[in-house]
Amino acid sequence: MPIPRTIFLISLLLLILRLPRFESANHDYSDALSKCILFFEGQRSGFLPNGQRISWRANSGLSDGWQRSVDLTGGYYDAGDNIKFGFPMAFTTTMLAWSVIEFGDSMPAGELRNTMVAIRWATDYLLKTVSQPGRIFVQVGDPIIDHNCWERPEDMDTARTVYAVEAPNPASDVAGETAAAFAASSMAFRSSDPGYSETLLRNAVSVFQYADNYRGAYSDNADIRDGVCPFYCDFDGYQDELLWGAAWLRRASQDDSYLSYIENNGKTLGAEDNINEFGWDNKHAGLNVLVSKEFLEGNMYSLQSYKASADSFMCTLIPESSSSHIEYTPGGLIYKPGGSNLQHATSIAFLLLSYANYLARSGQSVNCGNISIGPSSLRQQAKRQIDYILGDNPMGMSYMVGYSNYFPQRIHHRGSSLPSIKDHPEFIACKEGSAYFNSSNPNPNILVGAVVGGPGDDDSYEDDRDDFRKSEPTTYINAPLVGALAYFVANPNPS
Repeated sequence: MPIPRTIFLISLLLLILRLPRFESANHDYSDALSKCILFFEGQRSGFLPNGQRISWRANSGLSDGWQRSVDLTGGYYDAGDNIKFGFPMAFTTTMLAWSVIEFGDSMPAGELRNTMVAIRWATDYLLKTVSQPGRIFVQVGDPIIDHNCWERPEDMDTARTVYAVEAPNPASDVAGETAAAFAASSMAFRSSDPGYSETLLRNAVSVFQYADNYRGAYSDNADIRDGVCPFYCDFDGYQDELLWGAAWLRRASQDDSYLSYIENNGKTLGAEDNINEFGWDNKHAGLNVLVSKEFLEGNMYSLQSYKASADSFMCTLIPESSSSHIEYTPGGLIYKPGGSNLQHATSIAFLLLSYANYLARSGQSVNCGNISIGPSSLRQQAKRQIDYILGDNPMGMSYMVGYSNYFPQRIHHRGSSLPSIKDHPEFIACKEGSAYFNSSNPNPNILVGAVVGGPGDDDSYEDDRDDFRKSEPTTYINAPLVGALAYFVANPNPS
């Protein structure tokens, strides 16, 4: 029997409404910013404060450091596991602080306050990791054992092994990044807490001395290599972190000795290698953008090579440029093969917006050979990345959990996927969690604000808890996104 026309039209309309839509939406950047910052509360380790807003989390890791007679409670779990890795945590901290330095004026007062709390949760922990002279605690937790379990952080009964580097063993990467985190955070706290700011800057100076005096990669140390590799091995060399730490110390202290350091060591430490990448392991593009600010706004011509490298990086990002070579998905997302792709999209969007600010304030543009690129073009490119993440993509999905009505339900995250300790107070042992990991049910606890690794090179996303490269959130995906979203809160339609 033929379907009545009215029923057919209603059925067709319902089908259309359910289909993913790939169109530009008027995004609520304030809501996205609020949720992006809230995510960090779900990653907290240690004693949770009274104001804890992600209420399904509870205290965890309360004995961290006891084997070494040091208090190493606090800090953040880096992703969906229960390990505290110092290298990416320090980078996360630097990017949260840079977000405040660069875009704090665009943040609503409440979210600026929440971001400062997020920074301090990290810096208080990082100060503990450098509290003993000549020693840096770089990690808490045995990742092999941890990754063999699917266990809530509140239930952890796996080895909380403490990994440390001691002089004269090298740790230029972790120490350099920690120096950067302290220096950037000292700037963020300067007006609200000058005493804490001074503590951070003093520690930045001392930990940078360790980085520079004992040069080398921390993952080359035989006693910690098996703990940090292959998870947060130094894959790209330690030289960039030396320059990165010095550049942040220069910006925070205005000390000319750090200016001399980045002037005199740029070539030998590879600043001119034009490595077009920025993330927890590779600081080259971020370093060049950061140092270019002083060239552009302070007429520091001795830093010309950093500006040239930053320009070159920007040109690689513009599809219309003759030097463009960054890969994009068909839907327009920056794509780099490997794990956790959205870390590249958020960090590069942050650099695009920061560099656009520096160019705009100095009235300059970027010469990309066949075209000239101004601040507006860089901002539009950043906006496309952020809007893609929030839902303007072929899947019609927000890759930020809790933003919009269509977002990943099965993220690769132990605390989110296991019943909350408040709903299920009984202990869930290491292998007992496997039933929840293997379940096709949505995660019971919404980790609001978590940004997952993201879609594949064909824009596809299967919402599969087992596919950690796509479905696992990390702190270093969210940290640069805080700054980018803050910019778009104040400038939703940049020109």
